[in-house]
This record gives sequence, C-alpha cells and structure tokens, in this order.
Amino acid sequence: MRNIVLKFGLISGALLSVMMAITIPFQDEIGFDYGMIVGYTTMVLSFLFVYFGIRSYRDTVAGGSLTFGRAFKVGALIALIASCCYVATWEVMYFKFMPDFTAKMTAHTVAKARAAGESPEAIAKKQQEMAEFAVMYRNPAINAAMTFLEPLPVALIMTLVSAGLLSRRSIPPRQT
Repeated sequence: MRNIVLKFGLISGALLSVMMAITIPFQDEIGFDYGMIVGYTTMVLSFLFVYFGIRSYRDTVAGGSLTFGRAFKVGALIALIASCCYVATWEVMYFKFMPDFTAKMTAHTVAKARAAGESPEAIAKKQQEMAEFAVMYRNPAINAAMTFLEPLPVALIMTLVSAGLLSRRSIPPRQT
C-alpha cells in the first residue's frame, strides 16, 4: 500500500505544485477571482489521481476486492500527501517570492467592497479585518494550517466519490 500511496500522492502533489508555480507569477494578470477558479480546477484534476491510486491498489494489491473503508483510507492518504506538497509549495512561494500577497489581497477585497457599494464603515471594518489577517498570516504555522484547509474539501469529495465507485466486496461462488 505504501508504494501506491506515495506514487499517486506525489504525482498529484507534483501537479498541484507545478500548476501553482506556473500561475503565481501571473497573479496580477489572472486576478484573485480567476486565480481561485484556476486553482480549484487544478485541484480537481490533481485529485483524480486519488481515483487512479485507489483503483491501482484494488487491482494490484487487494485482488480486485476492496471495502469502502479501505478504499477511503488509501484515497485519504494519497490526498494527504498531495495536500502536503501543496502546502510546502505555498509556504516557499509566499515567504520567498510573494511578501506583498496580503497587501494585494487586501486591495482586491476593498476594491470589491467599494464596487459593491458598501458603506465607508463596512469598508473600514474590512480593512481592519484584513490587517489582522495579514499579521496572523505571517506566522508560518497558521499560514500552513490555513493553506492546508484550501484543498481539503476537494480532496475529501474526490476521496469519497472514488471510494464509493471503486469499493467492491468479493462475491462468493454460487453453490449449485
């Protein structure tokens, strides 16, 4: 199981990391809204390797029979490795190449609030919240934890769906 989990987890994580490394330099051109679309689309594509990893485990290790629980465990481990790659890449990108990320995100959030016609008090409150977020986000542990939460919903959905599709119990031979 370890080899399959590592292989598919690292492939999935590499895809996540490469796509992040490719798109981050173009953050200003892509924008925050489209950047999220690109990011989550990449996550869905990357977490397809959860499906392929569970299928590989079922067919090569489990002899074609796999319970939902075991399939979920294999998928969750693959997703965990991929998510750790994602977090590690983000930590490097954020702390080494994007020290102004929270300032840009604050400017984007405030511009969106102004465009939506929010009151000056609401905009000031948003600015204060974003300033508090920026201070908190400088802590690498908090940054990593919050970053880990980004791919988690996608990973869980892909793992549940894959485990449901690929789990099958062995059928005993019919007595005649």
